[in-house]
Amino acid sequence: MIKTITYSALLTAAVSLNLTTLTRAEPSHSLAMHGTAALPSDYAYFPYVNPDAPKGGQVRYGVVGTFDSLNPFVLKSMRTTARGLFMDGDFGNLVFESLMQRSRDEAFALYGLLAEKVETDEERHWVEFTLNPQAKWSDGQPVTVEDVIFTYEVLTEKGRPPYSSRMSRIEKIEKTGERKVRFTFNDKSDREFPLLIASTMPVLPKHAIEMDSFGNASLKAPVGSGPYKVAHVSPGQSIIYERDTNYWAKDLPVKRGFDNFDKISIEYFRNETALFEAFKKGVVDVFLEGNPTRWQTSYNFPAVNDGRIIKAGFTRGIPVNLLGFTFNTRREIFADPQVRHALSLLFDFEWANRSLFSDQYRRTEGYWFGSSLSAVGVKADERERALLAPFKNAVRSDVMEGKWHASRTDGSGHDRKLVREAMRLLKKAGYRFEKGKAIGKDGKPFEFEIMTRSVDEEKVSLAFKRNLERLGIQVVVRTVDDAQYQHRMQTFDYDMLLGALTGTLAPGNEQWNRWGSASRDAQGSFNYAGAADPAIDAMIEAMLAAREQEDFVSAVRAMDRVLISGDYYIPLYHLPQQWVAHWGRVKYPEKTSLFGYQLPAWWAEDAQK
Repeated sequence: MIKTITYSALLTAAVSLNLTTLTRAEPSHSLAMHGTAALPSDYAYFPYVNPDAPKGGQVRYGVVGTFDSLNPFVLKSMRTTARGLFMDGDFGNLVFESLMQRSRDEAFALYGLLAEKVETDEERHWVEFTLNPQAKWSDGQPVTVEDVIFTYEVLTEKGRPPYSSRMSRIEKIEKTGERKVRFTFNDKSDREFPLLIASTMPVLPKHAIEMDSFGNASLKAPVGSGPYKVAHVSPGQSIIYERDTNYWAKDLPVKRGFDNFDKISIEYFRNETALFEAFKKGVVDVFLEGNPTRWQTSYNFPAVNDGRIIKAGFTRGIPVNLLGFTFNTRREIFADPQVRHALSLLFDFEWANRSLFSDQYRRTEGYWFGSSLSAVGVKADERERALLAPFKNAVRSDVMEGKWHASRTDGSGHDRKLVREAMRLLKKAGYRFEKGKAIGKDGKPFEFEIMTRSVDEEKVSLAFKRNLERLGIQVVVRTVDDAQYQHRMQTFDYDMLLGALTGTLAPGNEQWNRWGSASRDAQGSFNYAGAADPAIDAMIEAMLAAREQEDFVSAVRAMDRVLISGDYYIPLYHLPQQWVAHWGRVKYPEKTSLFGYQLPAWWAEDAQK
């Protein structure tokens, strides 16, 4: 049971407390990871919305997959929950809400939603929220401090990670006023955690949840505090949301310009081909495109030609998502960074992009490429050098001086210059070349497997295999089904795979799970490369300890340099924009947010003014 303290009990015991522990910061409408949030307390709306967007009409989205539950918070429905309920990257929080709302035009800044005010101490050892007195559930009941505390009780006992594990980092939750709730943390070094509490944890209605059955998958329409209610469910086929005309927050600045459609339907399809055909026929209004060949060659049907369907590109300011050939450094053949660096020279991006992808991709360089956090092309500053000073060999000189770039070829598919350099590095690492084969110090041929899970992954892997085999390295490209892929990935049973990491302007605690030494052998972690380096651990600690933006940027860039120098991934490519095709009956704001398009801010052309 979560330890709670009532307001009256707190007052009664106050005389015996060390009052310095209750020193309060100034209440604020916002909370930022570094420095202060950009918008003042009297802001009217977020800068990337149309504040006068009309309400009404409907939109029909399409996704690939299925669902059999409306409970996104438990293990039994983790992979089969309907889209849109909470923390959905495309559709937002339609039904459930968090205490604060993230602005998508700032790196990591939050503004009041269910909580109208937030307070914290300088060290962020605690955080206190004051609930908005207007906050209501969809059944009209008020949102209370008891709901917040109950949420942690039910998710700790019945929820899935990360919801179930958050409580282990909270020393206590206190009701400190009629509408006030305070979290005190037992981990005193994590300045990000208060923001995670505020923005990535839902608040659930105590009065509408049965504790005994909460852990089960359910198709019962939930009671939420969000802008939409579940109106109709066809399990595995579609879900329809209807806008709550009595939504409590519709006039708040944090929600102005959002939630404009009266009805949102999400249709499910077996595969992307079926989804695209439905879009062409007008069954779906919006298609989020990620296939460069289709973007270039498949939009020649009548609705595009006569302007009823519009192809739009959105440019983001956040780091691109990283996709790359990932070395499993737990394998002896990839333990030497020189070997990894040699192989990284042999991926011919220029040839693959032209021959396989119609020149639609751009090369990815580093781990925060496309943002101010990237170290690529930037000379290390004094703060970075101080952070890296204890780790003399962690960063190559070309990376430290900002002179490193990913290898570039002549695009012929036979660039001998890079092959010669790769051979030189492999010889330095102890390899010899006999009868067209690369032989290691142990006398064994250099050979490994690339595990893939899709046609596109197989296609680019075969192109890489061709170049590797020119140097006498034997490669097997093996495409496996999704179940086998997931199991082998979680147990690190692979030589090389195409790993993917989501880009973020606010890297934080998730970096331990991606790169920290403790995650190297933790099955199910995202440390696909098997990194275990004191220099990486130190850079993560510096990143999390930073209070000012300039210190944070230097810490991330220093980590970028360590990762680049370690050659854990061979970064591949990314699309230069977000591509979205949509029927002309849906509209979007003129300004694109830092994070790209925001579907919750779109509206229907035929809506009422």
